[in-house]
Amino acid sequence: MQKKITTYLKTIELFLKGSSFYRGIVLTVSVVIPLVFFNLIGHMEYAPSIVLGAFLNAPSDVPGSLKRKVNGILIGITLTMLVTLVILFTKTIFILLLGVIAVLSFLIALISAYGFRASLVSFSGLLAIVLGLAVKKPEATEIWLHVLLIGAGGLWYLFVSLISGWISPKKDVDQLLSDTSALTGKYLKIRAKLLTKPAKRDKFSTKALIIQTQISEKHETLRELLLKDRKRSGRSLSNEKRLLIFISLVDIFELALANNLDYSKIDSLFVLQKQHLKSFKKMNKVMGNHLITLSELLLKKGNLPDISILNKTFKECNASINAYVEELKLPKARDGAITLRNLHDYQKQLLSEIEAIRRVLNNKENASKVLLKTQESKQFLTLQEYKFNILLQHFSLKSPMLRHALRLSFAIVFGFVLGSLLDVKNAYWIVLTIIVIMRPNYGLTKERSKNRIIGTIIGAVIATIIVLITKNTIVYMVLAVVSLTFAFSLIQQSYKAGAAFITLNIVFVYALLDPNAFSVIQYRVIDTIFGAGIALLANYILFPSWEYKNLDKVILKVILSNRDYLDATKKLYQNKETYTLEYKVYRKEAFLAMSNLNAAFQRLTQDPKSKQKESVLIYDIVTLNHTMLSAIASIGSYILNHETTPASSEFNIIVSSINESLTNSALKLENKNSNPIEEEKEEVHKAQKKLLKDFDALALARDKDIEAGKTEIDKATLLNLQESHLISNQLVWLKTLSENLRKVTFKYTAIFK
Repeated sequence: MQKKITTYLKTIELFLKGSSFYRGIVLTVSVVIPLVFFNLIGHMEYAPSIVLGAFLNAPSDVPGSLKRKVNGILIGITLTMLVTLVILFTKTIFILLLGVIAVLSFLIALISAYGFRASLVSFSGLLAIVLGLAVKKPEATEIWLHVLLIGAGGLWYLFVSLISGWISPKKDVDQLLSDTSALTGKYLKIRAKLLTKPAKRDKFSTKALIIQTQISEKHETLRELLLKDRKRSGRSLSNEKRLLIFISLVDIFELALANNLDYSKIDSLFVLQKQHLKSFKKMNKVMGNHLITLSELLLKKGNLPDISILNKTFKECNASINAYVEELKLPKARDGAITLRNLHDYQKQLLSEIEAIRRVLNNKENASKVLLKTQESKQFLTLQEYKFNILLQHFSLKSPMLRHALRLSFAIVFGFVLGSLLDVKNAYWIVLTIIVIMRPNYGLTKERSKNRIIGTIIGAVIATIIVLITKNTIVYMVLAVVSLTFAFSLIQQSYKAGAAFITLNIVFVYALLDPNAFSVIQYRVIDTIFGAGIALLANYILFPSWEYKNLDKVILKVILSNRDYLDATKKLYQNKETYTLEYKVYRKEAFLAMSNLNAAFQRLTQDPKSKQKESVLIYDIVTLNHTMLSAIASIGSYILNHETTPASSEFNIIVSSINESLTNSALKLENKNSNPIEEEKEEVHKAQKKLLKDFDALALARDKDIEAGKTEIDKATLLNLQESHLISNQLVWLKTLSENLRKVTFKYTAIFK
């Protein structure tokens, strides 16, 4: 019980010190100060418009480069002013208003085609439609003044945001590094379970894929923040330290992904010796917990956790290898021993990266330097294009973005008409619910609808209890401010909790204006249920965009990225000094592509069962691509972190064959003809046999040494055995995987093309 309370208190402390709560405070300050100021000078009539301007433009204030943040808010200010102006001037003619709402909501929704920040600017524009419907300004002069004050409120929010950034410039970076470290720790712990839990591997693999996607998203935002900030402000010590932590976290993620073992082989090798795997499982778990603890130190002060348990467990892994060899004896134990040795080396590299993070957090001088040049760092940034033709590309009913825009537009108009016909007190609340709930994906819309309704009911119940207990306006005022802070802080982390606090805020604001607060609570719940129902129904019947229809391009991108990544790995094997940067760039692209495919598959599983066409086949494509990525990363990681022999001609032949299989799969997805080159098959077969034969020759030579009494293996021989074992096994495995992928891709295209 005490442990649970301690964990709960720690979670609260981390939340209060995190960037989400800080951003909630920024919004609250930008809202409260104008109210207090205009109340003091006796011109309270100007305050609501300025508050609305601040509130409307807060959504696009998310982590990213300063330039993008400022541009996003300025574009949002312009958009919200324009939308408010148009809505207020057309409100008097109902039919005209409906047409304007339909056109505006459709065009604003399409802005999301320009990426995540653009989608938040789009949300501000849609929110402006709702607040425009809520405001009553009958005179033209009042409308113009209101619009100008909204613009002033937006600029005021931008000013407060910039000041808050100056006060705490690294808040977002530290939060993202903390989140990434915690997610990476969880990922290592799941990988530990995969080692010894064959019956639950599918379950744990699915969890691992979800976390991989989340980690990749965090990496992208951190690259933008750290590399662009570095370019703008120079190489300050604090920037370099955070960049060092980020680089170590990226390396840990790649190492973990690279160690995607052939578990069927592990099971057969250790079927009777599973006890020797326990220390390796424990090591992953201990390292995962250590990273989670370090993630907390990125947000709060504290002492570094004791590293002795890490070192002790690492030694236990080494003892397990010796015990395994002692039990089975060489040469019978060789395959298993080399597998454990490779696993031990991988964990040694992980431990080294964790120690590097500890050194940075401990403010010690680090021997490693961040030598990334400006031109090199640019290659790691994913640049968002803002050309008009990107928007034009979506003007097709095949585009999920266009279908979502049409669906949203219809739903908003229908919701507003329904609310008006039923004479609902605040019909725009129905529209607001539709806007905040509806997403291009049915599953996410369904999940948000459920959380919105539950959160609203929870908020309504709490508000009812408070209203029954007290009629004190000061209490309502304080609670309105506090609930606003928590609503904005929690909306991204827990939509259900955020919805509860939004309801509380609305009720207490209305309670200050209208003594009959219970009617507000009642209509709030009813309108939310109406809006959620409309959003869900619209996603199902209006221009539905089922995920299985949108997978072609995502699968194609992963296959091509894996092919390019393998080719970069081949070059790395030939010359590490020349091709390391190129390898890392292609690695990043492959990881991102796989992350997008993982996310697409998760969306597929959220669709209704009847719309999950050939989900088993698609799952095979996802897992084959993921396993290929892991096998390529395994080879690349080994080459990067070890002294290696020159790449053999057999290695190049097999890589070329794998790339050809991947190219054929890609061509099939593009509806182009693909013809495997028959003459190369025998050559590839011979190359595979030669690679395996080379390992057997090294193993035989080692056996002779043992027979001659040389039981201690020298480092060079051990490294040669490890390299030959890993390269030959992973390469032959990759060849099999690429052929299987080609078969399932051909089957997939036969069904869906």
